[in-house]
Amino acid sequence: MSRRHRRDPREIHAPDEVFAEMLLAARELLAVRSPLDAELMVSDMIGAWWGRRLRRGDAEQVLGEGLVDYAAKAGTPAALTLLIALAYLGTARQAAKAEGAALALIERDVARPRWADRLGAVKPTGCYVSRDAYGDQDTVVCTFGYRGTESGESEDRHALVMVVDYNMRGIARDAWVSSHVDKLLEQARAEAEASPMLRFEEIEPQQARALLESAMKATADYGDRRTLPPVSDSYSAYHAFARSRIKALPPGRKRPAPLHSEAPYSRDRRAMLAAEFLSSDAAEHLSDPSAASRCADHIIDYGCDQDFGRPLRVSPTKCETFMLDWLPRKVMLSPAEQEAVPYVLSAWARFTAPRTGLSDEALRATLDGIWEATARFAEAYRDPTTFGLERDLVERLLPDGDLSALARRVFAFPFLQGEHGEVKLDLLNPADEGDRRLLLEIDHVGEPVRPDHDEHLAWHEEIAARLWEGDPPQLWEAAQRLLDLGHDRHEVLHVLIEIAERIGDDPEALADALDDIADIPDEPPL
Repeated sequence: MSRRHRRDPREIHAPDEVFAEMLLAARELLAVRSPLDAELMVSDMIGAWWGRRLRRGDAEQVLGEGLVDYAAKAGTPAALTLLIALAYLGTARQAAKAEGAALALIERDVARPRWADRLGAVKPTGCYVSRDAYGDQDTVVCTFGYRGTESGESEDRHALVMVVDYNMRGIARDAWVSSHVDKLLEQARAEAEASPMLRFEEIEPQQARALLESAMKATADYGDRRTLPPVSDSYSAYHAFARSRIKALPPGRKRPAPLHSEAPYSRDRRAMLAAEFLSSDAAEHLSDPSAASRCADHIIDYGCDQDFGRPLRVSPTKCETFMLDWLPRKVMLSPAEQEAVPYVLSAWARFTAPRTGLSDEALRATLDGIWEATARFAEAYRDPTTFGLERDLVERLLPDGDLSALARRVFAFPFLQGEHGEVKLDLLNPADEGDRRLLLEIDHVGEPVRPDHDEHLAWHEEIAARLWEGDPPQLWEAAQRLLDLGHDRHEVLHVLIEIAERIGDDPEALADALDDIADIPDEPPL
């Protein structure tokens, strides 16, 4: 199916209009000559709504199951062919509904293409992985053939290719399909033979399945629920196809560890590693031991917590991501630490290279990448004290150094300076439960007395505590949307309280309810 048939479901108000257009496009299925073409067409079709959310829930679930019902009612040959494909390519619920609907149409003698019974009837013929020397990513190649055909037939043999990016939390960042299997494998082998920075090898199908299932889950879980993960433009079109092919691989093995993966690092082990680094020859030129020590802690924490327990792994991309993305979002640095970051990171690369077997060529490229990023680091890292916030105030709001929490904690506790009566606000600690209660009481001074004052204040404490921890993340996201619409802070807090009180102790329902907030009703709850 050509990409012109794909429409963004957010642009269409009536689901039946979406389904009618898709069923019209499904007529092309009757003209294709192979089950592979049909599966790719349907995967592209349903990929239009991948990763998006509707008011009623996940678009893949709501629209996918709605499409099944619509096709079942249509009862045409194109509808039957679409249902057969969805029985293989859909989610578990979609597949069950589609299979039942397809069987009902088959019993009514609705016509279908001769190849329709071969949809999804594939067997794996080989699994391979191409790894770069840095451990930045794995390119996984899984080859398949249709059962009941000769494996040498080019129209039946095909390869699923997926890129797993470890600098982006191990997500599946890209996916595509090739029918030129031999040429693809030959090219991958030739590239590995020509470059010491690449390694190409065959892996067990169970290992490939575990790796790809984990990567697709990481993609689905990446970021917040209102934005799509940073994947290629083609990923959504191949998502359903990839999911179905991965299920065709045999299960039975845990996810393989990434290259250079190590045992989990306890706090003591992290401290010992930092001490070993700071006493090494690589770190002897660092002029500020205190700043170097704190920077080393950040580097090790990043590798342990964001890179699958691999603090020793370095690469140009990982170091750039650390400097230009993670530090500016997550860590409160002193001016001395800001200045020390590139020097400590370069020393760390020299320290770890012999321990991980990183080649001299790869180390030079990593050091070049660090210094190229250094020029942009001063721009990327915005010290909150440059916005007029006093450092003492910032440190009270960020005792954990989590810079990403600053805005939501300021929103939760806006009165932290000056005096209120005899209370010196500068001495109150918003991380302390007792001080937190007093701050919220001061926040409510001047409001009309209400009979449920204590209960209402307790709910404000609950919301403030959740905002402090960022749990769930949808809470602050919803608050920002309402603030952007011009609502005042107290209105927003009351809406958040009403939702939390109504939903109760159901994290998934609370996240869904917060995701659905678009505006405050005309008469917001008090």
